[in-house]
Amino acid sequence: MPDLRRARLAIAAAFLTQGLVFISLTTRLPRIQNRWDLDELALSGVLLMMVLLAGVGSLVAERLAPRLDSAVVLRVGLVVVAAAVAVVVLAPVSPVFVLGLAAYGVGLGLVDATGNMQAVALEHRLGRVVLPSCHGAWTLGGVIGALVTLGTADVPWSAVALVALLPLAAAAAPYLPRDHGEAATSTETDVPWRAIVMIGLALVAFYTVDTAAATWGPVYLDDVFAAPEELVALATLPYLVASGLVRLAGDRLTKQVGAVRLLRAGAAVAFVALAIVVAAPSWPVAVLGFTLLGCGVAVVAPLSFSAAAALASRDADPATRQARVDAVVARFNQFNYAGALLGAVMTGAVGSGSLRIGFAVPLVLVVALFWLARAFAPADEVPAGAS
Repeated sequence: MPDLRRARLAIAAAFLTQGLVFISLTTRLPRIQNRWDLDELALSGVLLMMVLLAGVGSLVAERLAPRLDSAVVLRVGLVVVAAAVAVVVLAPVSPVFVLGLAAYGVGLGLVDATGNMQAVALEHRLGRVVLPSCHGAWTLGGVIGALVTLGTADVPWSAVALVALLPLAAAAAPYLPRDHGEAATSTETDVPWRAIVMIGLALVAFYTVDTAAATWGPVYLDDVFAAPEELVALATLPYLVASGLVRLAGDRLTKQVGAVRLLRAGAAVAFVALAIVVAAPSWPVAVLGFTLLGCGVAVVAPLSFSAAAALASRDADPATRQARVDAVVARFNQFNYAGALLGAVMTGAVGSGSLRIGFAVPLVLVVALFWLARAFAPADEVPAGAS
């Protein structure tokens, strides 16, 4: 048990680092736009490239994790993220900036996939839901990143490269090793992909909403309301705080209420929140909408991975269970990037004339969560010892 506690702290540190780095970059998008003279369509293009390469990184993780162990691939991903952030910030010319952003996309996919593999393995060894609090660590990192952005608005741009030190430190953490008795080869046998796809569609809806808020929220306040530049990160910060608080309580809420009812209640809150964002007469009202949005959608992603992993491990032979779950988690992570494409690219493209219209994209998609919530019953059935 002490080893599991150390591993849980390490996994939480990986999630926290990923959230901090990602939000540190997205809350500085208006500054990046100005630095490289990017309009909304150009920014959508580079974000599209990053998201597609994150999908590639997730697929690479699927191939490497059964051979090298997800802990090893997670460390590699964190090192890639560290190097890429330094290149993005210190790039002297735009091609180098684009190259750094491409590398960051690959590292993002590696860390996303293997971080969730680690969390799922921990969840199964403990025999209870812990993914909401793991994702809560990501959100806490995002809160820290947004606060740092607010507090360092006047620092030289090159100083932002110091963020790269954090993933380097996280790469040395004691992650959860694979049980030596388990086979290190993946399997496709009897994986219930149809049921997993239903859960994946909910993950698409969530990441459409989440990426739209994180990526375009600051730009929305800047463009539509001409909010003070030093305050545009407020589009992200209250959203993350609200999301983090719900996620940190999510383990207990899921146990008490059940995943299906919890998700449907959250979907109702998210719909109202996005309606407020779209119709907001001023930037403080838009910030209120983003805050409510964080409360509504917080547990969708962690419960998605819990439910998909529970389905993947059901009726699996102990010798192949972890390999199967790792493969499913990495493949399932692609739904993350499908949602990110809609959130980051479609919101910007549809909203190229006005981001009010752009935020109608997640507003429409969040309605699907009411129907898709019924697929989440397996999130209440995490088996003990299914590492």
